[in-house]
Amino acid sequence: MRRSTLCAPRNHPPTGMTDTLDPTRCPLCGHSNRCTQADPERRGEACWCFETRVDPAALERIPPEQRNRACLCPRCAANLPPEHD
Repeated sequence: MRRSTLCAPRNHPPTGMTDTLDPTRCPLCGHSNRCTQADPERRGEACWCFETRVDPAALERIPPEQRNRACLCPRCAANLPPEHD
């Protein structure tokens, strides 16, 4: 299954108790998601996820209250195990 975009919609307002969710961080691992849509200086650029295959299982792992609010990082989008720093 191919998803054409993973980025949260620009006009999607924060709601509920997760208002402090950082849109530049992956909601699964907390690492940088490299989302151009969350970076005001790069917002006009296409995000890496626009043309990337996203594993449907990865999308299912996102907590419901965090869906459509922040991009996954490329690693989590591919459903790969997290890297340890």
